[in-house]
Amino acid sequence: MNNTINIINQDALSALQEIKTNSVDLIIADPPYNLGKDYGNNHDLKGFDEYLTFSLDWLKSAYRVLSNDGTIYVFMGVRFVSYLFDILDQKLGMYFNSWITWHYTQGMGKKKGFSPRHDDILMFNKSAKFRFNLDSVRVPQKYFRRRNNMTGANPGDVWEFSHIHYSNPERENHPTQKPEALIQRVVLASSNKGDLVLDPFAGSGTTLRVCQQLDRNCIGIELNPEYVILIKNRLKERFIEFDSIDPRTNRIPRDLPNRVDVKPMDLFGNN
Repeated sequence: MNNTINIINQDALSALQEIKTNSVDLIIADPPYNLGKDYGNNHDLKGFDEYLTFSLDWLKSAYRVLSNDGTIYVFMGVRFVSYLFDILDQKLGMYFNSWITWHYTQGMGKKKGFSPRHDDILMFNKSAKFRFNLDSVRVPQKYFRRRNNMTGANPGDVWEFSHIHYSNPERENHPTQKPEALIQRVVLASSNKGDLVLDPFAGSGTTLRVCQQLDRNCIGIELNPEYVILIKNRLKERFIEFDSIDPRTNRIPRDLPNRVDVKPMDLFGNN
């Protein structure tokens, strides 16, 4: 692999200023959710207006560095996701593509009210012209029908990936580590080999690790020097497989024909 992985130990707002305009093909951003989590050398807890100003500032810079045919994915919790949508849609005038729900089976417990079991991912394009590699992210069909594309179905906008639990041997010492297979889907769908991917809040380095394996160039910005060391060590580890999967990838379409008069090409429908 000849891809370049660059880790910048710096505040995201200042580091983004040093990146060339229109130079990034894909941005995957998992900013602090402003829920008070402890990130070692800083706490994720700003005043309401302060957090919105911070969000607007980094998103403006992200918009500047994104290529005209590029895509940004932004992870966010329910408290602020609508405000970030407004920034992307109204203040920056980006092209709304998808509001993705990442569903996970375990999460925070709650006795008064319903326990949260999802995060939101906002997908916006910088222009009406953008790359999207559907064939790279299809999942097996649930049922066989001749009209279906039997190379697989569009995974839709509700994704099920397990959290990387604390008992998982792939778990890093970071409070909000994202599953590699989730990031893999984003990278495969919205970039090509050799493209440049940017993660302005690199955290445990999942985006960089995935790009390393998928032959993408990547810039990761991370404020905490301890996490930078963690990322560098993670990138040196031997790769075996991504640490999670979409459970649909293992399914076999029901009602597959077994008649002798069915030709192999009959299993494939039109795109």
